[in-house]
Amino acid sequence: MTTEIPNIESESLWPILVEAVHALVMYKYHRRYISTVVLNEKPNITAKQLSLELGIPLGEAFVILHELKTEQKAKQQG
Repeated sequence: MTTEIPNIESESLWPILVEAVHALVMYKYHRRYISTVVLNEKPNITAKQLSLELGIPLGEAFVILHELKTEQKAKQQG
């Protein structure tokens, strides 16, 4: 996990990265594929591994993993 940036969402440019990723044409398709296929097979995949495996930008991988893990935590708590 050394390739992960801890608490990346606390960085000042995080909202800009999220906005840019959400504007990507393939974002919603990548997100669905990652949530339904990739995380079921590799629940501990890092953003770097995901980026390399799917050929997507590292920033997109960070945002998608962060969103999916945040949603998963919210479901577990609620």
